[in-house]
Amino acid sequence: MQTLGRSCSCSCFRTPSLSPKFPWKNSSLLFCNSTNNFTAIRASSSSIDSLDEDGKNGVTAKASGTSARGRRLLKLREEKHRREHERLHNYPSWAKVLEDACKNDLELRTLLGDSIGNPELMRKRVEERVRKKGRDFQKSKTGSVLAFKVSFRDFNPLDSYIWVELFGSPSDRDVDLFGSVIQSWYVMGRLGAFNSSNLQLTNSSMEYDPLYDADKALNVMPSSFHDIGDVEFQDNWGRFWVDLGTSDVFAIDVLLNCLTVLSSEYLGIQQVVFGGRKMGDWEEGMTNSEFGYKFFKI
Repeated sequence: MQTLGRSCSCSCFRTPSLSPKFPWKNSSLLFCNSTNNFTAIRASSSSIDSLDEDGKNGVTAKASGTSARGRRLLKLREEKHRREHERLHNYPSWAKVLEDACKNDLELRTLLGDSIGNPELMRKRVEERVRKKGRDFQKSKTGSVLAFKVSFRDFNPLDSYIWVELFGSPSDRDVDLFGSVIQSWYVMGRLGAFNSSNLQLTNSSMEYDPLYDADKALNVMPSSFHDIGDVEFQDNWGRFWVDLGTSDVFAIDVLLNCLTVLSSEYLGIQQVVFGGRKMGDWEEGMTNSEFGYKFFKI
């Protein structure tokens, strides 16, 4: 009994077990008035309140059928619908006209490329084309601002075709223009113009009245374009056969320089192929004008 009656420094007291029937209740209950113990009790109470509040929030979120992830997805969908609405209702009418024109105009579709759907980029590309074409932009038949592709396929300068692919089927005027250029090229080659052995002025300065040695030019071994075939077209593909003879490869550079200006100013060319026996859907022996065949006699 002395042990039970003895006081402690923390002002606590022990109570004996009242129910021997329940052995887990035989431990003494300890009541403490210290500051630390009250702090612990308050912290525990706050934790319980927090759990109760979270439980209420969880019940509320479940009851409303929403969550943080669901609200974010809903916000993204609303933003997507808003952008789509602005694109449909604020898209410039001229941009829609250009998009519709691209369906039937291969050159325009190539010019715009990946800018379709971006009005600002489309406008810049069209303005650049207008700036390059200048006064000739309103011509009924214009060239292409795109450089054509050049390739070689087993090209034999003495026996090969030169193929040309246009952006569309040429008119009679286009065939005459293209054929005249090829004819002029042949005539110059026939007269020995493509002879790199006599390029006296190429590396000379024109500022100091250069001298030209006519006797040297006369003694240079001549080079001559031997033969050429007629220019033929089937739809947008054209070809002509050549035998360059003793002409230098310089003749090909001259031809490509001529076709570059012809393509950009007058007649759009997609590609030029040296050599090869068949291009596109070319059909040998098909010379009926009703099926898109045209030719220029050289």
